[in-house]
Order: sequence, then C-alpha cells, then structure tokens
Amino acid sequence: MQGKILWADDEIELLKPHVLFLESKGYEVDTATNGQDAIEKALGQHFDIIFLDENMPGLSGLETLAQIKEHKALVPVVMITKSEEEHIMEEAIGSKIADYLIKPVNPNQILLSIKKNLDHSKLISQKTNASYQQEFRQLGMQLSGRLDADEWKELYTKLVFWELQLDNIEDTGMREIFEMQKKEANKLFCDFIEDNYLDWTSGDPDAPTMIHTLIKDRIAPLIGKEKLAVLVIDNLRFDQWKTIESIVGRYFQKEKEDIVFSILPTATHYARNAFFAGLLPSEIERRFPTLWKNEDDEGGKNMHEKDFLEAQLKRLGKNVKWSYNKITNVEAGKKLADQFHQWKDNDVNFIVYNFVDMLSHARTEMEVIRELADNEAAYRSITTSWLEHSPLLDILKKIADAGHKLIITTDHGTIKVTKPVRIVGERNTNTNLRYKAGRGLSYDAKEVFVVKNPQEAQLPKLKLSAEFVFAREQDFFVYPNNYNHFVNYYGQTFQHGGISLEEIMIPFVELKAK
Repeated sequence: MQGKILWADDEIELLKPHVLFLESKGYEVDTATNGQDAIEKALGQHFDIIFLDENMPGLSGLETLAQIKEHKALVPVVMITKSEEEHIMEEAIGSKIADYLIKPVNPNQILLSIKKNLDHSKLISQKTNASYQQEFRQLGMQLSGRLDADEWKELYTKLVFWELQLDNIEDTGMREIFEMQKKEANKLFCDFIEDNYLDWTSGDPDAPTMIHTLIKDRIAPLIGKEKLAVLVIDNLRFDQWKTIESIVGRYFQKEKEDIVFSILPTATHYARNAFFAGLLPSEIERRFPTLWKNEDDEGGKNMHEKDFLEAQLKRLGKNVKWSYNKITNVEAGKKLADQFHQWKDNDVNFIVYNFVDMLSHARTEMEVIRELADNEAAYRSITTSWLEHSPLLDILKKIADAGHKLIITTDHGTIKVTKPVRIVGERNTNTNLRYKAGRGLSYDAKEVFVVKNPQEAQLPKLKLSAEFVFAREQDFFVYPNNYNHFVNYYGQTFQHGGISLEEIMIPFVELKAK
C-alpha cells in the first residue's frame, strides 16, 4: 500500500472517479461528508495525508483543520476550496496546511499533491543520487587533471554543493561514495598547496587572492563609497557559510561570492593577524616587533588586531571613521547590538565574532558538544542554530535596516581529524595538533609538509634550525607519550592549523541590504 488517505467533502459521491483513480495507484482512501466525521476518523485512525473541502455544512474546513491539527500536528492536510478569496488562503496557510487546491481538481493534481507531501524525501533522494552519480564522473575527470587555483575553487564549490545536497537524503550509500571522492580531492589539494605555496608567498604574480591582501584589494576600494560593515566570523568554513546563507538572505541580497585562500598555519594567531595587518607574519614581526607574539612568547597572540588594522588603513590612505569590535561571548554581542547607534554612522565597521572558533574548541573539551556535533552535518546544523538565536542576528538586522553594505569572511576553516601521525619534539614545542613549530622535530617526512626555512613561507624565524611542520588532510599530530589516550581524546574532533580544502579555502561574500 502506498499510503492511507482521508478525504472529507460533502459532495464526495461526485468525486468517486478520483477515489478510484487513487486506489488504482495503490492508495487506501477513506471518506467523510462533514467536518465532525472527519475529525472523529482522523483522531481514531492513522492517516498519511488528509484532504479537506473548505466549504462543508456544519463545521467549515478551516474549523475542522484547527481541531485535527490540535491533535495530529504532523499529518499533512491539503485544503480544497471553490473560493479564491485571499483571506481564506491566508488563514489556511497560517494554519500550516501542506497544500492548497482550487476546485475543480483533476486526479493528477491530487496525485501530485500526495507525492509532494508523502514521497517528497524519497523522490529528492532518488533525484539527488542520480544527479550526483553523473556529477561524480565529471568531478573525477576534473581531479585527474592538473588544476590551478581557480579550478580548485570551482571544484570545491561543487563538492560543498553536493555535500549539502546529500545531507538531506536518507540513503547513506551515496554519502559514503562522496566521502571517498572528497578524501581524494583533499589529498590532491594538499599536493597542490605543497607544490605552490612557497611561490605564492614569494610574490608569484599568479598567486590566488590570499587573506593578507583582502583589505587592500577587496575591502579598501569600497570604503568611502557607502557605509560598510565587515564581519569576520572566526573559523567559518565555506560549507558553514552556505548553511547560514538563507538566514542572512532574509535581510541581505548577495552581490558577489568568492573563495579566497587562507595562509599557513591556518590558525588565528597567523591568519587573522595577517588579515588585519595586510602583511604576512614575518613582515608583521619585522614592522611591529613589540606587538607580534611568537609561539613561545607569553600572552594572547591576537591582542593587537586593532593596531594592525589602524596601521593598514593609514598605509592605504583611508582617513575615515571606523571601528573595530571583537565579540567573544553572548553579553558582548548584546552590548554591541545595543550600541549600534554609536557606530552606525562610521564609514566602515569591523566586527570579529568568535563563536565558531569556540565551537570547534568546545567540541574537543566538552562531551555534550562532542555528542551534538558528532559529524559534519551536525556541526553545520549547530552553526545554523547558533546564528538563529545569537546577538549577531540582531546586529545583522540593524546593519540591514540602516542600509549598510555587508562583507562576510573569516580567517581560516577547520577539519574533522581522523588519522594520528606520530611526531617528537622538544618540551616547549607548540601544542597545536595540525602544525608544529620548533627545533629537533622528528617525523615521517612522507606524511607532512615541512618548511625547513620559515622565511621561505614568510613565517617568523623562531630560533636557529627551527622549522614548521604541517599536517595534511585529516591527520593530527600525537606524541608517543600517552599515545592511545590522545588518539582517543582528539580523534574525530575539529581542528585547524594544517592543510586541507576546509581550512584553506574560505568564503568572502559581498552583500547589500534588502
């Protein structure tokens, strides 16, 4: 049996051909000629879908709908009416009907409504599977070629699109195939970064847009033309942006969307300072020796973003009114929203919002978050839920109401780590699981990307013979001491600092207020 239907209409006898048509398609159809009978049947039996005539004697269709929904909220109800009066449609839609049909209806209309409501997920799953199977071959052919930076951006955009599509289907088989393809893509992308990164940081004219050039090349030209807000959501991956895009889209219209490249290490200390300074880390250290903090220096490593930003704006000749705010907790977010009137007349306002970064670290430290964000889809879902209920949404509404242009970007992404890689280092080696910086590091060179001379990657020269070692793909570094404990503790958590599509390829989006 395809499903069980209740159809309530005072002229049900005239609809006998429709009922027979549905039964020939494998549906079981029960009927009622008034609202009261429909309610009794709906409450006494299970129905997969209910059709209600709006204009019945006694209880109207809308009154019947209200009583059914009170007890059977999840059963889809389709309203059928002769009237096209707007207030009836609005009331029915407000009562959460599944569909709305105008008489006279033909059997195929009824069948389409049933399939839309009962077979929706199955039909989407079948269509998504078939479409991805076709795309799988095309993506495989792309991966077999030598891709440049723009082609990698295009391919990663497609991978994220299919990852989000496959989130919505019940069949896990196709998702497993996708994960294999994404894993292969990540391996090849890491090879691509190893082959090209040192050239990019040495001034290669073919280098892609990287995070340290964003303010100079993409943001500064907009400053002064219209009021501008620049929102840096720390640790926001491209797939997370795509999941919150519809929420932001309530208040803003997307003008441009791009993927830009973060820098190594893909960590806040390096990437976000580079964004605000408009310089790579070694140059920041050279120009601001008292502000830059190295790995073994005490104190916060991102305490001087405002100073770096001020220097860059001055260097770019932007003598404008601007502000910088960093939000690290809910109360600070509420305070910034409440103070909107104080900064709304500035030419440009930079806002750093730290939630997503805190989420990835919390997932390591807190068992409840590890349970909630057990996989990539859940991780994206938590990001969406957070934005829906955070002060940031109120801030976005106020920016839109004021008619300001909005840029959303980040400093780096994050990746779920699954494979431990052994490394040995001195006691004072940094603690990040995706990169190590120091002397006397011992590792398998085939498993990592090594920068023997940090200056070649425009990284600070820490000490004589110090080097940087980066984890690839979904690897994470573990010391031999207490190896099994740390493998179990950190495996399947979200980390950043190394090389992967998710960490390096980050969103840069320009939006205008609706």
